[in-house]
Amino acid sequence: MKTLPSLSLAGIIITSLLGCQSSNLQYQDNKTSHQLQQSAVNSNLGYDIVESLTVEVGPRLAGGKNDLVAVKWAEDKFKSLGYDKVYKEPVKVPVWSRGDASAEVVSPFPQPLVITALGGSVATPENGLTAEIVRFHTLADLKKAEPAQVKGKIVFIDQKTERHKAGNGYGKSVGGRSKGAIAAAKKGAVAIVIRSIGTDHDRMAHTGAMRYKDGIKKIPAAALSAPDANQLNAILKRDKKVVISLKLSPQHLGYSTSYNVIGEIKGQNKPEEIVLIGAHLDSWDEGTGALDDGAGVSIVMAAGKHILDLPTRPARTVRVVLYAAEELGLIGGKQYVKTHKNELNNHYIAAESDFGAGYIYRIDVNVAPQKFEQVKNELSSMKINGVELGNNEAGGGPDVSMMPSLGVPVASLRQDGRDYFDYHHTPNDTIDKIDPKALAQNIAAYTQFAYLMAQSTTDLRPIKKK
Repeated sequence: MKTLPSLSLAGIIITSLLGCQSSNLQYQDNKTSHQLQQSAVNSNLGYDIVESLTVEVGPRLAGGKNDLVAVKWAEDKFKSLGYDKVYKEPVKVPVWSRGDASAEVVSPFPQPLVITALGGSVATPENGLTAEIVRFHTLADLKKAEPAQVKGKIVFIDQKTERHKAGNGYGKSVGGRSKGAIAAAKKGAVAIVIRSIGTDHDRMAHTGAMRYKDGIKKIPAAALSAPDANQLNAILKRDKKVVISLKLSPQHLGYSTSYNVIGEIKGQNKPEEIVLIGAHLDSWDEGTGALDDGAGVSIVMAAGKHILDLPTRPARTVRVVLYAAEELGLIGGKQYVKTHKNELNNHYIAAESDFGAGYIYRIDVNVAPQKFEQVKNELSSMKINGVELGNNEAGGGPDVSMMPSLGVPVASLRQDGRDYFDYHHTPNDTIDKIDPKALAQNIAAYTQFAYLMAQSTTDLRPIKKK
């Protein structure tokens, strides 16, 4: 019986020592995190990477002429940065060529309109088509309309995109772009034009992917610049019968092979466990893809490089994934989870940068609810970079959005995107829109996040699946 106090005391001592050891590890990780933040915000590496991509490759539509040029660029860039392992994985992608696009008001006040084809649209007849327009404020309004109101006409969806810091307005209006052609065709429309899904006032139309549905006629689909949508409204106030002509010449050219391009920093103690940070390599063909998603590519590539430059590698492997064909429907992201289905249990956490280069103001996660406060504590050194600790409701980003349903924890590093949709999917998506200081702050945030999660001692599972 006299041994019990001794055993109890020994337990207290061991617990105390373990606590001190854990505290010391956290102190060292936070110290390294601060050092990484300082090196990242004072570095031009990220800007050099995105400049290299946009100048040496330029626009890189998946399946287009620059697609494989971008893949080769990414492989070479990973290697030049010194990544431990660089490889690519095939992704089957559709090949779509934009062709030309033109439109004009035929009556009552003849004048040209600025448009662009929506990604994936079919062509008009070779000589174009001419029809009266019928205006709807939203996709929901179109769905409620009587077919007789729509049949034989060109549908015009006129929903404006609201400006929000978190980009919430995009989700409210994007349905008109992605699903409008299906709804319009069901009611007998011959084509659809939408107000661009953007927050700008420039006379530039925003492209973006749209969808068709088997068994429903495919009709041509285009976006109007915001000023031209306003002009149509002004004409409709004067005359309810407005006729426009529309001419689009896109082509569907089958399928080709693109690639997810991957660079890895091998973990020191738990190399089989993976912290994934990603972005998408493809872009639309109108601009140079600087914000969408050249910025993301540079953020995650540079974050990995800062971790590579540490004297000691982190415990887990940091995997940087540049996804193919995000713009065409998250094709690279979907292929990644298929290719790595037997490895997903080893994915510790994942995050994606795909919202330009505005300052990151908050990090949200999706981890086991009972471990949320512990994870917040482990990420607390990110506050020095202006990043607040948020909620446990993260989605992770487009190409990793399917991972939570498969049990993989994710994080969302929230960027200030108030001006992102001014440039999104337009010819105006060019490198001069990137603030180098904001880009460096993003890189610092992703560097800290990846390092701290690669060092974390917390079991993040099971998460709430979405």
